[in-house]
Amino acid sequence: FGAEFMQAVEAKQVAQQEAERHKFVVLKNQQEKEASIIRAEGEAEAAAMISNALARAGPGLIELRRIEAAKDIARSMSGAPNVSFIPGGSNILVNASDGGVNPFRKMPDTLPPPAQKR
Repeated sequence: FGAEFMQAVEAKQVAQQEAERHKFVVLKNQQEKEASIIRAEGEAEAAAMISNALARAGPGLIELRRIEAAKDIARSMSGAPNVSFIPGGSNILVNASDGGVNPFRKMPDTLPPPAQKR
């Protein structure tokens, strides 16, 4: 067989491989599209279920979710080695720094007016 024939056979094989690759890409994109649609339908159904539960239970469900979220946050923070918990209401660092300054004192809600330039 001649060189032209060999090149033609090779070009045909490359074209077939490219066609197969394109088929695979199209199939993959279709599957991703279907997965996105299914995911969106599931999210819409979940939102409808939550809305119905809120209508039946009132604010109790929101309060339950808030408590669950707070528990999850507390659980994850309690395992962190660089997190310290200070009980609320107790002021254990009063007079601990120079001059009896309390670093945890409540800051005023408003700032004093700026000093006037002379």
